Amino acid sequence: MGFIKILKSYVLGSCLLFVMSPAASQGLVKYVQPMAGTATATTSSALKHGSVLARYANTIPAATVPFGMTQWTPQTQASENKCIPPYYYKDNVLNGIRGSHWLSGSCTQDYGSFSVMPITGKLKTTGYGATFKHSDEVSAPHIYKINLTQYQVQAAVTATERCGMMQFTMGKADSLYLLIKANSDYHEGFIRVDVKAGEISGYNPAHRIYQGWGKSAGFSGFFVIRFERTPEKTGTFLNEKLFSVDSIKNDEGAGVYAGFKLNKGEKLTIRIGTSFTSLEGARKNLQAEMPGYNFDQIAANTKAKWEKTLSQIKITTTNEQDKRIFYTAYYHAMQQPRLFNDVDGKYPRFAGNYQVEQLPNGNYYDDFSMWDIYRAQIPLFEILNPPFIDNLSKSLILKGKQGGWMPIFPCWNSYTSEMIGDHTTSVISSAYLKGITTFNADEAYQILRHNAFDIPASRAEYVEGKGRRALDSYLKYKYIPLEDSVPDAFHKMEQVSRTMEYAYDDYALARFAKALKKADDYTALIKRAKYYTNVFDISSGLVRGKHADGNWVSPFNRDQKETYITEGTARQYTFYVPHDIPGLAGLMGGAAKLELALDSLFNKGEYWHGNEPGHQIPFLYNYSRSPWKTQAAVRKILAAEYSDGPGGLGGNDDAGQMSAWYMFAAMGFYPVNPVSGEYLLCSPIFDRVTINLQSGKKFDVVCHKIGLRAKYIRMVKLNGRTMPNNYITYRDIMNGGKLDIYLQGAPDKNWANKPIYQPKGIK
Repeated sequence: MGFIKILKSYVLGSCLLFVMSPAASQGLVKYVQPMAGTATATTSSALKHGSVLARYANTIPAATVPFGMTQWTPQTQASENKCIPPYYYKDNVLNGIRGSHWLSGSCTQDYGSFSVMPITGKLKTTGYGATFKHSDEVSAPHIYKINLTQYQVQAAVTATERCGMMQFTMGKADSLYLLIKANSDYHEGFIRVDVKAGEISGYNPAHRIYQGWGKSAGFSGFFVIRFERTPEKTGTFLNEKLFSVDSIKNDEGAGVYAGFKLNKGEKLTIRIGTSFTSLEGARKNLQAEMPGYNFDQIAANTKAKWEKTLSQIKITTTNEQDKRIFYTAYYHAMQQPRLFNDVDGKYPRFAGNYQVEQLPNGNYYDDFSMWDIYRAQIPLFEILNPPFIDNLSKSLILKGKQGGWMPIFPCWNSYTSEMIGDHTTSVISSAYLKGITTFNADEAYQILRHNAFDIPASRAEYVEGKGRRALDSYLKYKYIPLEDSVPDAFHKMEQVSRTMEYAYDDYALARFAKALKKADDYTALIKRAKYYTNVFDISSGLVRGKHADGNWVSPFNRDQKETYITEGTARQYTFYVPHDIPGLAGLMGGAAKLELALDSLFNKGEYWHGNEPGHQIPFLYNYSRSPWKTQAAVRKILAAEYSDGPGGLGGNDDAGQMSAWYMFAAMGFYPVNPVSGEYLLCSPIFDRVTINLQSGKKFDVVCHKIGLRAKYIRMVKLNGRTMPNNYITYRDIMNGGKLDIYLQGAPDKNWANKPIYQPKGIK
């Protein structure tokens, strides 16, 4: 990981003001590197703080569209096992092209997937993996290609919203066999070949994870494959055994084959429809999105979608590496939440049992890595695509209505109670407060309130994952004591972290309640938003485990991972009070003590960028007398924790959160408190950023640099007027205009260093 270099120097007062021409603004897809994050990270913080699994960003080189139903990826890992993505860069054997529902950048599991593997020559149904080199691959957002020299065939795949198209090009005249398998680790997959209808169809039942682990998720991944020409030979197989029957199911190693005789240079194209409702849904999706077999046209259309999407943010810089990192991050930030409904609006009922619901309008989305994405990925699209956020909110509200409780971490269209907190509250409250709403606000509020105030009537409901974990202890003690081990959760214990995150969620809901004029709820919730203070130990200046009798845990290890902290240390988690940093500073003894505590964290090497609770930490100097330290810290993280190439991410990307952090920080502002609509300033790494808003307005961030190494803010102007604050607001951005940031080589220790110029705490 090299430090990001700024290659062009500027004289005093100079700046780069040109606007990219239409020709220059095209071709952004070329900067995207889908392989980024497929190799292990080597950053210092990842090596020190992360487990072996956490060092993988766990992204996949997916050919897809933004937020598409199915991602199409090379498959080097054939299972759907937890924490094993379909593809690792270190692998050199391909065993298929997968229609995947992997949660990008996660340590979870794939589900409802299937794979298609081309082989030539004699039919074989075991040991057919093909060795390859990375020089044999081409990977872009809209297409993936690989030359399988072992079989002398090229395989390529492209995508639409719900479908995929594959094309196989022969390097010699030979037999081509396609092996199709449902990747069911539960051995429940079904595949059928229907020569008369000219299709292969199948499904892979999805299973729950975390709460209710292993139970049916109440839907399957369905697929329908259609061929450009009729296969000359078809059948089913179970490992090495071949059968003449037309279907096979519930066996490991089961699949279908289709054989063709092709000449050298001849191409075979197949179309694949996917659905979460039914085979008929997959057929409808296929007919609507891919009525023909023109591979090049589909790939061109998908590339155009990515070009249009990526061009919503245009950056000006002479540093090509920075462009690659930025637009790769943009691509990664647009993998999930996942489109879940068919073209006719049908989708599987949330937490249902193969029941199908019908949307009146819009789309239904799932796979919200909520503990991660509420921090920056969702706020990014509050700016870029407010109607999309409104649609996401409606999808979440539907889940709450259909299941009776708002899900904590809605993935696999099921309750999971994965991670901690109740951050759906943050997403919906933030959307409403920013005016991003066509949803029924009172209905949404009541579902969120149910989570915040009520405990499930039966243990069975609670065990299923409904309601906040340990809410009874939280309400009784005003913190969660160590005696409550939170047994009915995948993340057990973690009492201090859970207390702190509930306090933030209560703040978010309090703001929603206030906007709806629910005064009593507001009073109760805003008081609960201060419950983080009950796990703060004044004597140590850090959060600390606490017993039910009020005594602190002993011994106290501030820099070791403890059971009462989520995936981190007490020192790291102390700074998770996004809604009330001035209040946290007060507990520490004032802003100067907050600054010293931050200094200690960074000086001791205890900052861990690979895990989300730390993402706001570098920006917290903006609440002290030294905002310039935020500018230095963020620049260092941008350089050390992100690069291009396969190892370019310092930890699990977690559905785009790590990538969204980069995008915000590189552009010069970050939402420490997502609900507030305030964005803490840092120094951008680009000369100019232009955000093309959906309203037709533009928001420009323009850097004026004194010298080559200029990274410290000396002055900020908003629409031509000097702005003393070290933050901007959602309204500032969405109104359009220009933010001029003047940078110099030495810290300006007087810039925005007083509380009047900094965000306020709870209000």
